[in-house]
Amino acid sequence: MENTLLDLLKSVDTPTVCNAIEVAQGKRGFANFTRGTMLCSAPEAGAIVGYARTAKIAAVNPPSEPPEVIRERRMAYYKHMSEGPRPGVAVVEDLDYPDCIGAYWGEINTTVHKGFGLSGALTNGVMRDLGDLPQGFPVVAGSIGPSHGFVHVCEVGTPVSVFGMAVNDGELIHADRHGALVIPADIVPMLERAIRKLLETEKLVLEPARRDGFDFASFEKAWAAFEKART
Repeated sequence: MENTLLDLLKSVDTPTVCNAIEVAQGKRGFANFTRGTMLCSAPEAGAIVGYARTAKIAAVNPPSEPPEVIRERRMAYYKHMSEGPRPGVAVVEDLDYPDCIGAYWGEINTTVHKGFGLSGALTNGVMRDLGDLPQGFPVVAGSIGPSHGFVHVCEVGTPVSVFGMAVNDGELIHADRHGALVIPADIVPMLERAIRKLLETEKLVLEPARRDGFDFASFEKAWAAFEKART
């Protein structure tokens, strides 16, 4: 991913990228985004952009496997998170959903992942230690809670699902306080142009609507220009 596209993606919100994907595809119907309301640890921090480093965890029940197996997988998890293309995003599915209790994303774990060079985390699970999480590492999570429960890693690098969004390891993620989406690989070369076109097209309505004296006649004229620009 070129730096100009990366900088642009960081500067716009996830709804804008969702719309721009449809501009690039030339149709409505893009659907690989999260459903429902998610929570963001730093809603004013801007977008999380990066290639997914996936895993699955659970925390309601103690692990049934031997401790050495759990430890080995935990270390494999951290090794996986420390590697791969950058920018990267930790995308972790909590298998206990919708009854998640294990706040995997607290002060220590977020600081470790930030140290690995990751840009943030996306999970259907739990976060905690709000106010103590490191700056520059937003977490978009399913809930907030106080305990880590019996949290343990179940899978590393496998396909995951977060709030209805399917994610494969290595796919490009865009996330913010609105939720998240997977950017299709085939539209990445067209995405910068699509975002810029979308932003320019939206101005055709937004600028007149913000002026004094805006009325239906002004709207009708602006909307006609807007529709013409979209076709």
